Amino acid sequence: MADAFKPEAKLKRSIRRHFTKLGFAKSQDGTLILPGTGKDVVRRLHAGQRNEKLEAGKNFLARALPKHLQYFADGAEIDPSRIRLSLRRVKSDTVEADLFRLATLTWSVPVSAGFGRRMRYLVWDEAHDRVAGVIALGDPVFNLSVRDNHIGWTVGDRSSRLVNLLDAYVLGAVPPYSHLLGGKAVACLVRSKDIFDDFRSTYGDTVGIISKKAKSANLLVVTTTSSMGKSSVYNRLKLDGTQYFTPVGYTVGWGHFHITDALFDEMREYLRMISHRYADHHQFGQGPNWRLRTIRAALGELGINEMVLRHGIQREVFISTLATNAAEILKTGTGTPDVSGLRTASEISDMARERWMVPRASRREDYRAWRKTGIADLIQGSTVIAQESNAASDAQGWTGRDAG
Repeated sequence: MADAFKPEAKLKRSIRRHFTKLGFAKSQDGTLILPGTGKDVVRRLHAGQRNEKLEAGKNFLARALPKHLQYFADGAEIDPSRIRLSLRRVKSDTVEADLFRLATLTWSVPVSAGFGRRMRYLVWDEAHDRVAGVIALGDPVFNLSVRDNHIGWTVGDRSSRLVNLLDAYVLGAVPPYSHLLGGKAVACLVRSKDIFDDFRSTYGDTVGIISKKAKSANLLVVTTTSSMGKSSVYNRLKLDGTQYFTPVGYTVGWGHFHITDALFDEMREYLRMISHRYADHHQFGQGPNWRLRTIRAALGELGINEMVLRHGIQREVFISTLATNAAEILKTGTGTPDVSGLRTASEISDMARERWMVPRASRREDYRAWRKTGIADLIQGSTVIAQESNAASDAQGWTGRDAG
């Protein structure tokens, strides 16, 4: 067989074509060079993954969108002074699950399904009976240096106390609420008594998937990462003098979001052909970063410098502290969480409405022009609006390697 037709050569060509199509150039040390800067570049680099998700979801969209569009709002029907947000826990195979998926498909940056422990919510406007936003919390990545440095963790500290953290890998508002600074209100709901209590009842007494050890956990901190560099939503996010998210630094821009599922499947098939153990190394208990390890294994077998995983897109990392003594507990491993300062979702909604949504509505009435039929345009990508989706985790390319 000619070398050009060997599986290794075919896969190498697929990888080169993929990076070229995305617009990357390659430096002498193998690092990818971004094809520009700004949010449009980020959207373009994510386009492959987003198109895959839309293609995979064609049947779902045909079924669910006409059926559930009624639960999204027209701008003209919203009275900002009456908005009353609540948290509705999402369970699989329900109307809420369909609405959650539809909402996340409106964002130009595709979102991850998360991994490990997961809590998903619809943010619901009870006054108007409409979807206002979505929240999804899942297990945090193990290696994230800006987080660990901020907390003051050693490697051992992190291993034993990471159980007290979750990551908000989906976080944002849908229109017309996004036009009313609803993204800020949704973000603040992460630091609510409702979510703290849900975590305690669901995961307070749990057994580690990897360690197999029983762990008594409290949700002390939630992290999140902006999808497009510096965030205007989470910075200076305060209500009644309380800081809801604090910036702690940036990721170094190393990960695998720019490897589409189709290319990843080609890599796995190649590893399977050579009987490599990582071809199907993805069961629970083998760690959450199997996709990254599999990609690295394929690159290594092909002789491709793994520096191609350094895509260069840095994302701002934020921390929300739920307990006032969280820092001490996370450093020492001892203490009872003081959550006396946590507000309920209802209280946060009232404050956020008066702080952001009502004033924005009085300054700008363009939200009234929004029609719920625009949801279909957002999903297909024919309309782009300014909203801060937060889809960290695998789809965002910093899982596991943005430890910097």
